[in-house]
Amino acid sequence: MTTIIAAIAENNALGKDNDLIWHLPADLIRFRKTTTGHHIIMGRNTYESIGKPLPNRTTVIITRNKNYTAEGCIIVNSISEALEVAKSDETPFIIGGAQIYKDAIELADQLDITEVHHTFDADVYFPEIDKNIWEETKRENFNPDDKNKYSYSFVSYRKK
Repeated sequence: MTTIIAAIAENNALGKDNDLIWHLPADLIRFRKTTTGHHIIMGRNTYESIGKPLPNRTTVIITRNKNYTAEGCIIVNSISEALEVAKSDETPFIIGGAQIYKDAIELADQLDITEVHHTFDADVYFPEIDKNIWEETKRENFNPDDKNKYSYSFVSYRKK
């Protein structure tokens, strides 16, 4: 069950200047808990914004650069190659960035989305979630609190 995991704003914003645009600790906690023990598949820019392999996960980086290296990571040149190296994992997670999401959304079985209920100025966006293809299966809504500035929802989708 290949799963795309992402936090997106109301206007589908993902980030700006290769960084997150909001700070939502609840989403970071959920991301860590959900992806620990799994393969996480990402583009090179996303990896470089993180700066290191994340603990207790197998990091798979997609890049067109045949000479790219990152210690402790698996380097591949396509999404299909990434999914092949992660085939032993029942639930590999695709964690970004925008181009990887765009290329992978047709291949994914599930979407694990944090909807941030706010609009942001961004330079990268998540692809539109087509409700003819994706069925919402679970939603948890949360109000802002002293740690999380914006209201947000954890939303799960499964391909119809």
